[in-house]
Amino acid sequence: MRYRTLGRTGLKVSEMGFGTWGMGGRWGRQDDPAAVEALRHSLELGINFFDTALAYGDGLSESLIAQATRGCGRKITVATKAPPKNQEWPARPGCPIKEAFPRDWIIRCTEKSLKNLQTDCIDLQQLHVWTPAWLHETEWIETLRDLQKQGKIRFIGVSINDHDPAGALDLVRSGWVDALQVIYNIFDQSPEDELFPLALEHRVGILARCPLDEGGLTGQLREDTPFPRDDWRHEYFRKDRLREVVERVKKMDFLLEGDSDTLAEAALRFCLSDPAVSTVIPGMRRTAHVTANCQASEKGPLQADDLRRLRSSRWVRNFYQS
Repeated sequence: MRYRTLGRTGLKVSEMGFGTWGMGGRWGRQDDPAAVEALRHSLELGINFFDTALAYGDGLSESLIAQATRGCGRKITVATKAPPKNQEWPARPGCPIKEAFPRDWIIRCTEKSLKNLQTDCIDLQQLHVWTPAWLHETEWIETLRDLQKQGKIRFIGVSINDHDPAGALDLVRSGWVDALQVIYNIFDQSPEDELFPLALEHRVGILARCPLDEGGLTGQLREDTPFPRDDWRHEYFRKDRLREVVERVKKMDFLLEGDSDTLAEAALRFCLSDPAVSTVIPGMRRTAHVTANCQASEKGPLQADDLRRLRSSRWVRNFYQS
């Protein structure tokens, strides 16, 4: 496993982080023992960065991290997120921040996460949604800074709305946040346009989420792949969406002619090819996923020619919206 510095925090984090949304629910059958086994296996392979959220199973993912890492004897970095009080994902552009992140709500969520994670201090506390208008309010950042002074959080971050990296440009310029979480993958290459160069300039860490496009970039899906109704991808890949994903993925077969064993590995290596990315956080629930994904860090970034050819795979769309 290779490591990178998370922006200006000075934290050395594994290039391959561990995303835990899947073990919190909405991805089909739950298997908590398998999730704990996967978390412990990740520690063995050198992963030291874990991304979670209070909203993932109402704290379940946080509790599983605590269970798996208790007494591990290693320094790990845990990033969690405070959900919006109004439960709106993504944030409405005109939504008052008082509806989403009032002071008492941020404090209450942080206290819950501290309890779930069985720790006295959260390494990175993030707002789970964002809209640029909130940059003109200060209570949320003052609240997080107060939590810093109290020793309850170390660093501050924001998870950017789906496919909206431009919505965080002024936030980066403000100097208020230490890290940003953003969708970045072969299909959505838009963070490279403005966000990544600006983040490097201001030394803001980048957590690349959805690197496998919710499974679309694993190379394992077919046009008739079924998703049970308790798996939210039943909606994400509805109607003709799955067919179009499969057709576009077929055009990436050239990636397997090089040193990538699978499309998923190549997709993760694509994310690691940009120096602005601090860590990539694919969702993992089984030890096999952990083993396979860690190989992407071992092999390093993609070759320049592969990156050049992947520019034509850029695809502007938003499957999170109806």
